Formats: sequence, C-alpha cells, structure tokens
Amino acid sequence: MVSGMKTSYLKMPEMRPFWYFLPLAIVVLGINSFYLEPIWIVISAGIFIVMGSIILLNGVRIARLNGEIKIERNELGSIMANLLDGLIAYDQNFRIVMINKAAEQVTGVVAADVIGKMMTPEYAKDAKFTVLTQILYPSIAPSVVRRSEGGAYPQVVDMSFTNPTTELRITTDRIVDPNGVLLGFVKIIHNRTREVSMLKSKSEFIEVAAHQLRTPLTSINWIFESLAKETMPESQKEMVDMGVMAASNILKTVNDLLDVSQIEEGRYGYKFQDMDINVFAEQVLSEIMPYAQEMGIKLYLKKSANPIPVSIDPQKLGIVLSNLVSNAIKYNIENGEVTVEIEQQVEKPYVEMSIRDTGIGIPAEEMQRLFTKFFRADNAQKTVADGTGLGLYITKNIVRRHGGDIWAESQLNRGSVFHITIPTDPTLIPPQEMSFSEE
Repeated sequence: MVSGMKTSYLKMPEMRPFWYFLPLAIVVLGINSFYLEPIWIVISAGIFIVMGSIILLNGVRIARLNGEIKIERNELGSIMANLLDGLIAYDQNFRIVMINKAAEQVTGVVAADVIGKMMTPEYAKDAKFTVLTQILYPSIAPSVVRRSEGGAYPQVVDMSFTNPTTELRITTDRIVDPNGVLLGFVKIIHNRTREVSMLKSKSEFIEVAAHQLRTPLTSINWIFESLAKETMPESQKEMVDMGVMAASNILKTVNDLLDVSQIEEGRYGYKFQDMDINVFAEQVLSEIMPYAQEMGIKLYLKKSANPIPVSIDPQKLGIVLSNLVSNAIKYNIENGEVTVEIEQQVEKPYVEMSIRDTGIGIPAEEMQRLFTKFFRADNAQKTVADGTGLGLYITKNIVRRHGGDIWAESQLNRGSVFHITIPTDPTLIPPQEMSFSEE
C-alpha cells in the first residue's frame, strides 16, 4: 500500500521539477564522462544525486500536503453543501464566491448564475435576484430587526418576507487571513418560518385561554375588593384580604401572558411620540413614589444636564421603567435606596438609563437566564413568594422594539444595576414589529 502511495505521488503535477531535472542530470553526467577525470565525475554524480534526492523528497512532501488539502477542501465543501442553514460567501466587492444548496432554496437562485457575479443593490429590481440582494444588503429589505449591536461582528438580523411568508435570521461575519487582513464576508441564513409559525399557534392558544380567564377573574377581583370595603368580623376580613391578593396576582399573571403572546406575535401595538427622556422618567417615578415610601425605600432621580429628546411609546416604555424600579424596591433591604440616572452616551446616538439598588442582588450563575420567560432567581423567590417571572422578559422585548438594549450587573447581597439604552436617532428604531421566538 505504501509503495502504491509513493508511485501515485510520482505521477502528480508537483513532481514535474524532478522529472525535468532527472534527464538533464543524466545528459550532463554523460557529457562530463568524456571531459572530466574519474574523480570529478564521481563528485559531480554525487552532487546531482543529492540535488535529485532533495527535489524528489520536496516534491513528494508538497504532493502529500496538497493531497491532504484537497481532501480537507472536499470534506469541507461536502459539509457546507449539506448544511441545513444557508451559507453565502462573498468578497469585499460583493462578488459571490460560494453559495450552498440551502441558500439556493431560500433565495431561489442557482449557484451557476451567481458565482463570480458582483451583486449590487440594483439587482433587487430583478425578481430572480431580489431575495439574495436584500439578504446581502439588509437596508433595502422590507422588514428588518437588528439583534446585535451595529458595527460589531458577528451581526445578527431578522428578516421577514411575504409571498411566500418567510422568516429568516441572518448572521454575518468577516473572513480574515492569519494576519487579520479582511478577505470577505460570510452570511449564515437560518430559516425560522416553521419556528415562528409554531410560536404563533402557541401564542394564539395562550391568548384565547387568557382572554377567557380575564373576564371572570376581573369580576372575582371586583367582588373581593367590594367586600373588603364592608364592615365585618376580623376573621372574615382577613379571608377577604387574602382573596383580594390572590385574585389580583392571578389577574396580573393572565395579563402578563396576554402581553407576552402579543409581543411574540408582533401585535403589541406601539405608538411612538417625541418627548424628553427626563420628563418621561419624572412622570413614571412620581407614580411609583408612594409605593417606595410605603416600603421605606428612598427613591432618587438623577436627570441629565440637558434635555434629551427621544422617540418612544411612553406607555410601553413606562412598563419597562416601572417594572425595573418596582423590582428594585421590592427586593431591597430595609431603609434601602434606588437611584435612577439618565445620561447621554459619549459619541453614541443613545441615552442610557441606569436603575441602581442596594438590594439582595442576583446570583452570578443565574445572570444568563435573567431575561428569559418564567425565570425567577432562587433568592428572589425566598424574598417574595409571588411573581410570574415574565416581567423582565416583557421588559427586554419592549426595549428591543425601541431599538435599544438592556443588561444587568449584580453582586449578591450588595445590589444590582440595570442598564437600558434608547436611541436618540429615530432611524435606529425598527420600522415595524416582528414576531419572534425567545432568544
């Protein structure tokens, strides 16, 4: 087998220098045999043998390495071709260098028609290349929601298309050489159409069930609240108070489920308007102040030095700030503090609101799950038994719909800081709501 492999190497193109050298060496040695003394003939023959051996071994080594590279390239090509996600690679001039079968199915193009073609935005006018062009140039796509920070790689966006209805998540990353020189880009296209369809079905079921529950629960809550105002023995009043609290908690859970289903279907309904973020925060905190005083928590607002105009839905973003400040009060220590600070980010078109508390904090191992559905940290459940675990999930998605971001920092038993960014440039706000699954 080894002998067969060596023989196959001798037939490869990398061995041509050796085969050119061999007859030349024989001819030169033949001529030398007529004109040189025997000792010089032996020396020159030795030199040619050494040179020939070096050329032969080097040729075999190169042939073996090239063979391994070809095998790896074929394996990689086979993997890429059979990926379930679409894959498109292109250079800095948007010239397509590779497109796999899954990408062909999503875009409706044939690889032979686009490989080597320099794609420009004008190709979007050709129905044959519309989807491909919009994937390459998201700014001309009909509906786009950015899922990553602009300018940072990898970039992640969600795109929605109609006729037929298609939901795509597209991840773009750079291709660089070992020295960090940019060679091009690669886009990974994940078709989420079926996932989003299943999500809508689930959300529709939750919404119908929640609607059916909300009406009788509202009546029950009203009955208990009415009874609480009546004069009655202390033992009965205690039972009525428990009923008021239980009915209120269940009604809040139902309302949160309705909010989640509408958010995930892209039907939450936003009404944006221009206003100063300082005025907005002042209005929200004035409504929460009585609750803070009742709980014995000091509530402060540090406004920015100058007015900062933003485009927001004050009712929806009010839910965000109210949720975060209420949590900061609820999970605080006795005589604790909550500080809301507003400041313009340096050299960025965003305003940042931070909500800092002196509360119980969040365990480090649970921070990654903080903004997922139905999650409540263990220490939070011990402090306050009631809660749906939906508030921060709703909060995150409202902030994302505003084109902003939210994250948290925390030290156990020392307190937490929640950060919200909201764009001051209205063009950074997604043009419309989109349905999506939990990230």
